[in-house]
Parts: sequence; C-alpha cells; structure tokens
Amino acid sequence: MSEKAPPANHRLVGVELDERSVVRRSPDIEHERKVAIFDLLEQNVFSPVGAHEGQGPFQLGLAIEENRLVFDIRAEDDAQLGRIILALSPFRRIVKDYFAICDSYYQAIKRASPSQIETLDMARRGVHNEGSELLRERLKGKIDTDFDTARRLFTLICVLHIR
Repeated sequence: MSEKAPPANHRLVGVELDERSVVRRSPDIEHERKVAIFDLLEQNVFSPVGAHEGQGPFQLGLAIEENRLVFDIRAEDDAQLGRIILALSPFRRIVKDYFAICDSYYQAIKRASPSQIETLDMARRGVHNEGSELLRERLKGKIDTDFDTARRLFTLICVLHIR
C-alpha cells in the first residue's frame, strides 16, 4: 500500500543553513549537505502546527543561535511566519556519536574489509535514525513531519554543528 502524498502546502520548497558559523567543511560533509537538501526538497512533509498550519509551502532557515537550534519558518514569498527554538542539549550526545561513527566509517572505506564497512554503515544509519526520532519527538506539537524529512533535517543539524 502506498503512502498518501501530503497536501502541496504541507511541504518545504526552500532550505537555507546559517553559514555564519561554518568555518570549512570537508568534501564528504559538503556532499552530505547537498544531498540532504536536494532529497529534502524533492520529497518532504513539513507542516507547522497552530497559527500557520496550512499556509505553506514553506521555506526554512536552520541556525544555531546562543546554543539553541532555530527553525526560521517563512512563506514561499519569504514572509516571516515564525521561529521554533529548541534546546541543543538533547542533541549533543547523539550528534557527537554520529560524528564519531561517521569518522570511523570514512576511515574504514579507505582500508577495511567490506564486512567491516557494512557493519559501520549499519551503525551509522542506526545512530542517524535515533537522531531523527529525537528530532521528531522534540518537534511534536510544533511541526508535523515524516521520518524521512526528519532524517534529512537531522543531517543538516549535524552539518551546523561542524566547527
């Protein structure tokens, strides 16, 4: 059974990361960022709950400000609709774990056996899924999203953590 497509106004049509805090990203990380944004814009479910529900499609700015994760939600015409601010502390451990496993994975690609690479890739996906579920939990009652959208947003949150 196929999943019902969300209404056209319950989606993102633009995503921008706050680049002010980014020093320099490796080619691997830059590739992950580009793929996450491309995939996110191709297919997503994003619907703020409350006053702006159904006013989409939306544009999203993601930033880290004063140790908080900021979702700057705008209309398609760039009109400000609101900001959702989440504490970063619940994400710190999982982002740190994700970076560690990604580092091991990228090192393994260069010299490990296929089974070792597969094991690390499974662990990497598991930690990524955990971060995605945490994000959905923290957004509950604020923004409705599906799991795949949360996965791609979590990737972008990780990119914002790179210093």
